[in-house]
Amino acid sequence: MTTLDVHMPVAAQTGIDPIVSYGRRAEADGYDRLWLPETWGRDTVSVLTVLAERTDSIGLGSSILPVYSRSPALLGQTAATLQEVSGGRFRLGVGPSGPAVIEGWHGVEFERPLRRTREYVEIVKQVLSGERVEYQGELFQLSGFRLRGEAPTPAPPIDVAAMGPKAVELAGRFADGWHAILFTPEGIRERLEDLHRGAELGDRDRNEARVTLSLNCCALEDRERARRLARQHLAFYVGGMGTYYRDSLAGQGYEEEVAEIAAAWGSGERERALEAIDDAMLDDLCAAGTPEEAREALERFERVDELDAVAVGFPRGAERAEIEATIDALAP
Repeated sequence: MTTLDVHMPVAAQTGIDPIVSYGRRAEADGYDRLWLPETWGRDTVSVLTVLAERTDSIGLGSSILPVYSRSPALLGQTAATLQEVSGGRFRLGVGPSGPAVIEGWHGVEFERPLRRTREYVEIVKQVLSGERVEYQGELFQLSGFRLRGEAPTPAPPIDVAAMGPKAVELAGRFADGWHAILFTPEGIRERLEDLHRGAELGDRDRNEARVTLSLNCCALEDRERARRLARQHLAFYVGGMGTYYRDSLAGQGYEEEVAEIAAAWGSGERERALEAIDDAMLDDLCAAGTPEEAREALERFERVDELDAVAVGFPRGAERAEIEATIDALAP
């Protein structure tokens, strides 16, 4: 059965307290897990630590911690610590992110992202085992590190945030789950084939990996406002976040649309970028409209076989009351 999570908003919030209030609201509403990506603004680890202290039972996860901004050993320590402070509620999500973030924000060369992600997953698993880390990879050669104190029991599972075929295959082969974003229902179904191939290459059960989709949602009585916010969010990801999302959507049948959106966005014509997203495309990628419409759209994704969780996300331009209204409207 598909569970419902919450993908916490990444746009600038006025403080930690509103973020915590979303988490508590989601917990009270019966959601299964809170996911928080690391992009700009507050770092994910600190916020998850606060959420761990101020919630009681809801699961916690990093939908993505980039594998270029922390060493693999430090990431293992971080995962162990978050598992401890959360009382065993943590799930680690990692991924390469993209050149716009890694090179533009962190000043690190975006090289060999797939190999780097694989080695991070392997090293973090060694760290979390509590045994001495001895690793000889193509990118990392480590020796002698070991956690002081007890290793986390159970060790937090590790998901890979991925969009492309080889990245999803990697998740199936080496990780405990796949975290997807910006997929249509049919796009998810197609990419599951890559996850299965990875599981076969790793001699693993094809159903072992947990699959989570973060979905852009906005459920408001003001239908037009909800759909405009969802359009703005989608246009931003296509036009302003590098080529990864464009390539993924082009592969899902929207090549002409993403080219038009990107061109309009790049020339500063934001309204034209929004107009390039017709209703069919919006409904294929988002759950936006009245509460009834958004709930119906969400259920289309919940019906995808082998999709274990849908994480209700929010448009980056949504105000606090609109985020809270969506959390309540789409609650399990």
